[in-house]
Amino acid sequence: MPGPDLHAIAVWLFISVIAITFHEAAHGWMAFKRGDRTAYMLGRVSFNPARHIDTVGTILLPVMMQLSGVPFLFGWAKPVPVNYRNLKNIRLDSLLVAAAGPAANLILAIIAIVLVRVVYEWANYNPDVALGLLSILIKAAYLNMNLAFFNMLPIPPLDGSKVLASILPPRYAIYLARLEQHGLVIVLGCLMVLPWLLSMLGIQVNPLGWLVGAPSQAVINGLMKLVGLSELS
Repeated sequence: MPGPDLHAIAVWLFISVIAITFHEAAHGWMAFKRGDRTAYMLGRVSFNPARHIDTVGTILLPVMMQLSGVPFLFGWAKPVPVNYRNLKNIRLDSLLVAAAGPAANLILAIIAIVLVRVVYEWANYNPDVALGLLSILIKAAYLNMNLAFFNMLPIPPLDGSKVLASILPPRYAIYLARLEQHGLVIVLGCLMVLPWLLSMLGIQVNPLGWLVGAPSQAVINGLMKLVGLSELS
């Protein structure tokens, strides 16, 4: 029986740490630009992964999921602290701070696809190296695009719930904010545990595929065609 692919796990861990680092740094940077220095003073406006990594959520849990053959990855980083009372315009700036993380992942996905185009042109000169780089870049594109869509789901404590709260009337935004303390249970229950239980009853429900996988694939296909790589989409 073949053992785990340690190289593949190392690649996924590497690109995951980069994606999470940029995501969290973007939250802190946007908060700083909009008037709150909390994350900046704590050193969270940084591209140093050590500032953002949660040992269990960023490293141990994803690696264990890869080793056990789970068909999806789940994890988290240290949340960036934001004092919303320091923001210049609480409702607008809350939206910008929340959206900054997924926007950073979207930008990283686009950069990865542009680099795929560059490396693809170089493949004739050094095919072995090029193939390895292409594999890493395509994985990076998919991971970042999936993170962008996943985090924009309007489920507490994901960023999408904060974006939604910033545009809802205050009385409804308060109810949504109160759900955040149960956020991890809600996310795991709605997106993973419930579909698994339903599958045992013969009911196939795939919310992650519908809400994250399918739109991510559609956007990446469109970007691949835009840079002239439709054969890789």
